[in-house]
Amino acid sequence: MKRLTEREEEMIALRRHFHENAEISHHEFQTAETIAAFYEGKDVHIQRNVGNGVGIVVTIEGKSPGKKIGLRADFDALPIEEETGLPFSSKNPGAMHACGHDGHTAYLMILADSLIELKGEWSGTVKIVHQHAEEEPPSGGKSIAESGVLDDLDEIYGIHFFPNFDVGEINYTSGWAFAGCSDLSIKIKGKGGHGSMPHLSNDAIVAASSLVMNLQTVVSRRVNPYDMAVVTIGSFEGVGASNVIKDSLILRGDARYMDVEVGKQIEKEIRHLLRGLEESFGVETEFEYLWDYPPVYNHPEQTEKVVAVLEKYGVGDYMDKVVAGPASNGAEDFGQYLLKIPGSFVNVGCKPDTEDYYMNHHPKFDLNEKALLVAAKAVGDIALSVLGEQD
Repeated sequence: MKRLTEREEEMIALRRHFHENAEISHHEFQTAETIAAFYEGKDVHIQRNVGNGVGIVVTIEGKSPGKKIGLRADFDALPIEEETGLPFSSKNPGAMHACGHDGHTAYLMILADSLIELKGEWSGTVKIVHQHAEEEPPSGGKSIAESGVLDDLDEIYGIHFFPNFDVGEINYTSGWAFAGCSDLSIKIKGKGGHGSMPHLSNDAIVAASSLVMNLQTVVSRRVNPYDMAVVTIGSFEGVGASNVIKDSLILRGDARYMDVEVGKQIEKEIRHLLRGLEESFGVETEFEYLWDYPPVYNHPEQTEKVVAVLEKYGVGDYMDKVVAGPASNGAEDFGQYLLKIPGSFVNVGCKPDTEDYYMNHHPKFDLNEKALLVAAKAVGDIALSVLGEQD
């Protein structure tokens, strides 16, 4: 994969194009067009509109049959107003690549093109998975995993950029690596009225306030303290006039867990609290608890393979070190693929050269573009090794 070095500027140009033309989850129409057009005319099979949106799967066949692997990158942006001041800042108001998906897409496109050029030198099949809607449910990863187009894969791999790791560092976790995440929505319906006559109303805000406090007991008093669990209410939608008692409002948040059984327990405990709320306050409730982001379980055999490949080919060449790290409470729908296909998902350092950096999802987030080449070479070495084309 030495030719990737010669194409580093192409990766950077692609990354900047996607960054400047950011599109949020389930609205990535032009992004998908750009990706698909890149592969048109090449000796590959292109499947468009895979899953519940504009997902793309590109199949590359080698010189002869062999193992079948998948390489995945997501391409959606976040609903964030960019504050980086970069000359290629997003031109689309309220849309920003604040999680590095522009970089994921750029490196994988050039890596895929290099694999196409070299297809006479390796055996097997590589499916390039360009995934929509990682950031917002309904999950693009879930829909692609359930579509059947990847059912023949033997293994699957992916990476994520993080600026808290140096360029040249790849961080991995064997086993449970990222938390599962369930988005939750609770609508509370009371009876509205005038602020001067609360006795003739049923204040949904009072009931909701009580619920927010009681939800804190789900983790502190219901879940085993040895199990990882977080319940967060991040939105309390009860805006109105100061002298009006609201008749309804919506709470939104999420639950995080490393064990699906803990996720089920959290859902059960919230439903129990809602039944009590209805009895105590005389309100009605509607509850939605989504299961789009299962915990990411890196299969030990594939993870050990990744580490061995990177230590043999990467360290001392295009990267500095491979480091084992703890699991993250962040969520990532790559876990949907790993429920069905053995594989591994690692973190690639992209810390900027400047002294300060901003984490993913911050309006000033940026990635060090030197990390694109590291990712491309690392995933390229992993792919060729799994296919049996590296010693």
